[in-house]
Amino acid sequence: MVKFDKIHAIEILDSRGNPTLMTKVYLSDGTVGIAKVPSGASTGVNEAVELRDGGTRYGGKGVLQAVENVNGPLFAAVRSVDPLDLHAVDAALIAADASKSKSKFGANAILSISMATAVAAAQHLEMPLFKFIRTQVLKKPEKYLVPVPLSNVINGGAHAGNDLAIQEFKILPVGAGGIREAIQMLSEVYHTLGKNMIAKYGRMAKHVGDEGGFCGFGLKSTQDAFEEMVRAISDAGYTPGDDVVLGIDAAASGFYSDGMYSIDGKKLSAGELLDFYVDLEKTYPLKSVEDPFDEAAFSEFAEYTKKTKIQVITDDLTVSNPDIVRKAVEMKAGNALLLKVNQIGSVTEAIEAAKIANAADWPIVVSHRSGETGDTFIADLSVALSTGQIKTGAPARSDRVEKYNRLLEIYDILNGDCGYPGHDFRTAWRNY
Repeated sequence: MVKFDKIHAIEILDSRGNPTLMTKVYLSDGTVGIAKVPSGASTGVNEAVELRDGGTRYGGKGVLQAVENVNGPLFAAVRSVDPLDLHAVDAALIAADASKSKSKFGANAILSISMATAVAAAQHLEMPLFKFIRTQVLKKPEKYLVPVPLSNVINGGAHAGNDLAIQEFKILPVGAGGIREAIQMLSEVYHTLGKNMIAKYGRMAKHVGDEGGFCGFGLKSTQDAFEEMVRAISDAGYTPGDDVVLGIDAAASGFYSDGMYSIDGKKLSAGELLDFYVDLEKTYPLKSVEDPFDEAAFSEFAEYTKKTKIQVITDDLTVSNPDIVRKAVEMKAGNALLLKVNQIGSVTEAIEAAKIANAADWPIVVSHRSGETGDTFIADLSVALSTGQIKTGAPARSDRVEKYNRLLEIYDILNGDCGYPGHDFRTAWRNY
């Protein structure tokens, strides 16, 4: 029987140049699993706790204590657990920490072992990671759906230093015949957008934000951004609303204060902001809105969900926490779940949140974080869960592109024997 042999973490840098963890799990047969943990910028208040060292080193963002926790007490907690049983491994890690928010040892430390163990187990069983998660963790037959990407092509909010309140402006290549064509479409629209922006606003428009999207210098309003996106889609040879539709991550907590939302030079009430979103839907091919209100605004999420027919994604509202997802489902506060493994701090807890959402007929959008690494775990997770949607940034910067490349690799491993949701990106998962 294979056993844990050693677990070793070190401090590395994420895509923003801040410290994070890389953890290696060594099994007794010589196989090794490696995981690199991401970090968010616009984080929900209910997210599991990232353990940072404080002090002056790295501006207080060091993770040496989290590293020590991996190498010491957390390794001790799982040493006698079957590494092929990810549920048991995660349960042991959670029990060792014993705090509600994983603040004792750090969600970043716990997640690094959870992810690296899954990778090591897949290596031991000589199968791709997506197959291990699908067949050994989910216990489902092999039938895979490769996701529609929600690609962030213009950055605003906390991800860029511009006038745009909304954090992400996204394109969805729903008219593609498969993931290879979808990524081609993303790339072509992205580059066309960049050329158009430079021609109109100058070289500063070429700068990109945390997730690879253009910073949008020169854009003054939400409508400005949408106009540029629609023009780029057309100029790239595609039809807006047919080949490519639009999405946003408002990350509205970032522009909320004292009961009002500051956007496009105006202060709007929640009701006025709802009308603002509805007007955008009428004017542009907007099909997906994430975090349209403050992270505590369950009632406002519910009201918008009731009034719209498009996808309303909960992220900061639910933070991939099974208990909070249940609350959102009960209140009908949203109709789709953003899934970030580091929000909850273990792979199996994230999967539990996904199951709760799917049971309520909510689709899942597996997501990266703004502070990323080259780790491709979420690409495999999305395919394993057959979510039909993934959010992993612009087709630029290696920390984002590696996820797209992994999806292309998975398509090749499967010899094309997988579905692609296309226009059914909200419902195709039901058949998998």
